[in-house]
Amino acid sequence: MPLPSLGRSKSGRHRPPQIDVAEDELAPAGDTDDELTSYLAALAPETDTETTASGTSFGSAQVYQLRLTLMDNEQLKELAGERQTSPQALATEWVMQRLQWEARQRGY
Repeated sequence: MPLPSLGRSKSGRHRPPQIDVAEDELAPAGDTDDELTSYLAALAPETDTETTASGTSFGSAQVYQLRLTLMDNEQLKELAGERQTSPQALATEWVMQRLQWEARQRGY
């Protein structure tokens, strides 16, 4: 089977890939659709699964991303290593400690 053309056209614009497929190379639609549908259904997540995507639910908790500068990230890794824990666990511990402190300051 020939490879698609990925270069630029003479006008300098990208042209879409050209793929030549003989009609007899295509699979019959009926069987393949049923198999594909079944396969995709088996791979589909259940409705109430937990996720770690940013800002979405994880059980009853919420997940947030934390972006640090390179220097701050290295410092966090070093401190976590000294405490024999992961940077994520250390950052979570610090956030929880700060939230408790804030709650005490507000009288919660």
